[in-house]
Amino acid sequence: MTTNGRADGRHGFDPLSKVPRVTLMFWVIKIFATTLGETGGDAVTMTLQLGYAVGSLIFLAFFAVTLAAQVASKKYHPFVYWAVVVATTTVGTTMSDYFDRTLGLGYVKSSAILLCLVLVILFAWHRVMGRLEFENIRDRRDEVFYWLTILVSNTLGTALGDFTADDLGLGFERGALVFAGLIALVAALHYFTKLSDGVLFWAAYILTRPLGATLGDTLTKPHEQGGLNLSRITSSLVIAAIMVVLIILTSKRLGRSPDSANYARS
Repeated sequence: MTTNGRADGRHGFDPLSKVPRVTLMFWVIKIFATTLGETGGDAVTMTLQLGYAVGSLIFLAFFAVTLAAQVASKKYHPFVYWAVVVATTTVGTTMSDYFDRTLGLGYVKSSAILLCLVLVILFAWHRVMGRLEFENIRDRRDEVFYWLTILVSNTLGTALGDFTADDLGLGFERGALVFAGLIALVAALHYFTKLSDGVLFWAAYILTRPLGATLGDTLTKPHEQGGLNLSRITSSLVIAAIMVVLIILTSKRLGRSPDSANYARS
């Protein structure tokens, strides 16, 4: 879903925003980031056998460091931004698994609780700021709501992906197709209705997480579970390398180096 500047009172993209313009490539990188979160999270908790509690602490520390760098910056840095996104997906993976398996809540209860929490955050954001932003993030309060929504939505997305694959019995490949279809529906609503871009963006953002989760599981789960049984560590490194290339190419195409201050005004 790209933006057309019609919703939520915005008048085009703010070149001083600390987050990227939402384009098709944004969503491509986002899906790679969510897939990396799934394979990377499982690599630490399962392959390295550190467990969900320890894994969650490790990734929470990674999230705290990257988020501190993002909040402290005065401009948009692509690698810092996407590092925070990856951190939220890895935290989301391990936290969701901790809720579902260690605490025994199961996918349905976890998904319901997390969905309610996302809605509460979005409601509070709109009440406090009078809008739901996703591109023009400069105000510190917007930034807090932005990253809090992303963290919880990525945790929710992991639970939804597991629920679809396991509880509904669709498996990873069919689960990925379901979420891809739902994202296509959100895109159609964006182009052919007057629904708020802010609402549609966050709906798509939530759905890309289970898509990435099911794609990640498709790559790394054993054959008997419907996966390709690829190495979690190798898969994570390859996906991370692809992300780096895409971020560099996107920055050059938009006339920005990875550390440049702002998008050029069009």
